[in-house]
Amino acid sequence: MKNCLLSIDWDYFVHTRGIFWGSYTENPRNIIDIWYRRYIKEKSQGKDLHEFFRLCGTNTFWKKINEHFIFSKTAKAYISDSHALSYDIAKKHQCDVVYLFDAHADLGYGGLTSLDFEVNCANWLGKLLKDRIADEANIIYSPFTSEKPEYFRSINEAFNVRYLKFSDLGRKIRVSVVHICRSGAWTPPWFDEKFFQFVKNSGMEHMIVNCPERKWDVENLNLSDQIFYSMA
Repeated sequence: MKNCLLSIDWDYFVHTRGIFWGSYTENPRNIIDIWYRRYIKEKSQGKDLHEFFRLCGTNTFWKKINEHFIFSKTAKAYISDSHALSYDIAKKHQCDVVYLFDAHADLGYGGLTSLDFEVNCANWLGKLLKDRIADEANIIYSPFTSEKPEYFRSINEAFNVRYLKFSDLGRKIRVSVVHICRSGAWTPPWFDEKFFQFVKNSGMEHMIVNCPERKWDVENLNLSDQIFYSMA
């Protein structure tokens, strides 16, 4: 029987209003400081950063998941900020199959050569395939993604990659391990409370691995704070 990793990125649920915020290295500066910088910049133009983001689909997600997936009695859940941890989890639990719910495919951006780099949040799934840890990747894109499967043509041709919708999923897909990542460089800190409630709603016991608390307090930003974050 194959072992299956169910990997879920919080950005699957985040709708961004017509703005591409870029791609960022995952570090403390980019998971919190840059959000203050964005807030200050938009406020200087008379805009509210909070209005650029909406959270959608979290309330029904686990019910839909339970219609298609069965969790083994020994299934573990890991929570982290970086999605790169999925590589280590799949390797540790000898997962042959991955089901990914994400706004990004994480196959490697730049074709097959991007899989020659070290494991990171942008290529971990492609690395699992290249390193022969997993032999099947199933990607269920967020309704809000700007990506298309053809962006990964060379990787799709080299490995067993499928792009599915919820309606394409079968029934009773057995899950060995779960990973839920916050992807703080792409998801707003003011959604963090709902993120941890989402984790709780899974009903699974979980282990938090390097998912630091993010303090979001724009009401009390002083001049010194604004100068600091504007330079972040």
